[in-house]
Amino acid sequence: MLIYSAGLRLGEAINLRLTDLQPEQNRLFVRSGKGDKDRCTILSSKAWQHLKCYIEVHTPIEWVFEGANGGQYSERSVQELFSRAKMRSMISPHATVHTLRHSFATHLLEKGVALRYIQELLGHASTKTTEIYTHITKKGWEKIQSPLDNLSI
Repeated sequence: MLIYSAGLRLGEAINLRLTDLQPEQNRLFVRSGKGDKDRCTILSSKAWQHLKCYIEVHTPIEWVFEGANGGQYSERSVQELFSRAKMRSMISPHATVHTLRHSFATHLLEKGVALRYIQELLGHASTKTTEIYTHITKKGWEKIQSPLDNLSI
């Protein structure tokens, strides 16, 4: 839920510290993402409600997601959880944890969020990287009119 709701990479999710959660500002601080860059992204209020319960029950000490014996949760463990959830939900067998990040970007784009904001949330250095999502979605094309149709000629 957190990976999808914030557009996180798997490594960014397991590297989240409790201090990176900023629910008062509805954001997450991502340390040393790809390219060793820091950024902020959104923290969904729904995700925060689930995280609060998770934190109360599991009482992590440093990392948001900690293994049974403490320390960071592993990438492999997240991938295995995702695979099990995918089988239970019967969604596309080709989906991966990274598909959640792609879905985050595509769904924002479909809702009309400017590409520049999506680029910032994903931590892309170049708009070219973010532009791949414009090829994925065709939603809303039926609402696009030629500028010529708005002229009284």
